[in-house]
Amino acid sequence: MLRFAFRSVFISFLLLWGGVACCRANDKAELAERNLSRGLELMEAAKTHYFTGGNRMVMYRWYNPVTGNNPSEIGSVWMYTSAIEATVSLMDACAALKETGRPQMYDARFQELAAFLRQLYDGLEWYRGTYTLTSYTQTRSWQAYAVDRARRKGAADVNGKLNVYDDQEWLIRELLSAYRLTGETAYLEKAEYLAEYVIDGWDCTLAPDGSENGGITWGPGYSSKHSCSNGPFISPLVWLSEIYKGKEDTAVRRYIGVDGERLTETLTKEQYYLSYARKVYNFQKDRLYNPQSGVYWDMIGGSPVSYETIDGERYRAHSPGRHPSGKFYPYNTGTMLSGAADLYQVTGEERYLSELVSLQESSCAYFLQPSESMDGFFKMNVPDVPDMGSPRVFNTWFYGVLLRGWIDGVLTGKAKAEGLEAFQNNLDYAYENRLRDGTLPAYLLGGWNEEDVNANKVEALFSFSYIADYGALAKYLTETL
Repeated sequence: MLRFAFRSVFISFLLLWGGVACCRANDKAELAERNLSRGLELMEAAKTHYFTGGNRMVMYRWYNPVTGNNPSEIGSVWMYTSAIEATVSLMDACAALKETGRPQMYDARFQELAAFLRQLYDGLEWYRGTYTLTSYTQTRSWQAYAVDRARRKGAADVNGKLNVYDDQEWLIRELLSAYRLTGETAYLEKAEYLAEYVIDGWDCTLAPDGSENGGITWGPGYSSKHSCSNGPFISPLVWLSEIYKGKEDTAVRRYIGVDGERLTETLTKEQYYLSYARKVYNFQKDRLYNPQSGVYWDMIGGSPVSYETIDGERYRAHSPGRHPSGKFYPYNTGTMLSGAADLYQVTGEERYLSELVSLQESSCAYFLQPSESMDGFFKMNVPDVPDMGSPRVFNTWFYGVLLRGWIDGVLTGKAKAEGLEAFQNNLDYAYENRLRDGTLPAYLLGGWNEEDVNANKVEALFSFSYIADYGALAKYLTETL
């Protein structure tokens, strides 16, 4: 069965750069335990710094380890989900070590992490809301997760632009990982419900040639179609198809006929989820890939949201898109690497492997830049000098997604590992030289601003991303013993 939550990182040491075979098993086991230990240490600090309110699980967006202050802004559901990701990553590493006959960390920490995961899952309810959505094929009441936290459970405002599909997609990914590790069906049930909600956002209106226009808008209140609202959905769709492989469970596909009529088709869940994984991958590859840069655009702008009436029923209409535009964020390329790797592992189709290998090479060339100030290190397309403001947009987290995509590519056995050691080296350098109050800086190589102490805020999103990286590294090393 496909390891659908397999996030991993290559070890940084140069003797491993040419291949893991030259590293003794004991060395790798020790490195795995070291990285897991570091991740657990960072997690304990992050739980203290970013969460308050006991069972209410209120997450602050920022923490300043130099001043010890939490600005009052509450984290979005995206940031909250990064804490789930980090917890799952550490659990994964504990379980992997146990399977190799090293159960100490599993015995000491797994159940504690699983309990925190359940707390986080319960805390999601403060982001949940209910609303009625008119989509391309139906009008239905849905429960979705808002960008912002509400004052009470289930009361979040999710209308219009107040919920976005990519937030749901990242939750789906982590809930499926949680299900794999714990066997708790609540995680799977929630993931499937949210997957159905996102699939309802697929533009199944027909183009002049009879094909579906395709693509998922940023959210139900948007007409623009983004790489970030399509790429992250591919892998979890593949994972769901694997969960139901060979089973008789069914799902209903909603689509549009040639005369505009709304139709349904019953498929096995294995077929259903895999078909949408292919569709989403094809849309992004066809519409958002930039052959000149070799990586992915950010978005396709659209006209205002509009509706049409067919046989007396109101439906969302297709919004014609413009040319792709925006920046080439590493996030958008990383999810396509992971998607191609998962599709290749399940289907065996050479097309996915070929596109993955090419994308791996071009993304290394585009996104890695040698550091001008620190020989032997790479900056992740953000300043690595003591300019201690928040990184441009969210590149620190975006690069973590790219890292996972690169690793998924390497695990196919075909893509080169070029560039991966940069992540490990930067992370270890910061841990060994910049750690303050259990927190790593937003710029791993840059450190802290000693002149303006108030300029040292670190996003929860970044802190939990670093934890997830350490957990992933530990699991990778363990699985290759």
